[in-house]
Amino acid sequence: MTAPSTYGLSTQARNLQWLLTDLVEEVPGVNSVAVVSSDGLLLLSSDPAGAGRSPSPAKGPRGASADLATIVSGLGSLTTGAAALMEGGGVKQTMVAMEHGSVFVMSISDGSLLGVHATPDCDMSVVAYHMALFVGRAGHVLTPEVRSELRQSMEKTP
Repeated sequence: MTAPSTYGLSTQARNLQWLLTDLVEEVPGVNSVAVVSSDGLLLLSSDPAGAGRSPSPAKGPRGASADLATIVSGLGSLTTGAAALMEGGGVKQTMVAMEHGSVFVMSISDGSLLGVHATPDCDMSVVAYHMALFVGRAGHVLTPEVRSELRQSMEKTP
């Protein structure tokens, strides 16, 4: 993964990008990661230029960050609706195990979501643990101001 540019970002936004980069690089089996706002917009990605590049077939879904953000947003919405129908309370985590990979979605704060696309042989408990660490560290930092800054920086990414 190429480290994204953090030039011009606030300390909080740079820290969030660092946490996301660390999640991808340090957790075995993680292909890509996306943070999505409550309205479905991509805030952070392990591949910020992914919408314009073609990733290798072994990495991430086609279209990289934009597709992962769409999947994360859709799964988040679907599981929130299902939880409401079943009177199950708030959704903490969603996991989809597929033949060729897994997708994890975890609530951060204010409706924001953390999504991870991982290999089929990943240790799901390790991925979930590191996602929980990210959520714990990022939740209080992801203020409306930082979300706005991250959204603007993603729009400027070529």
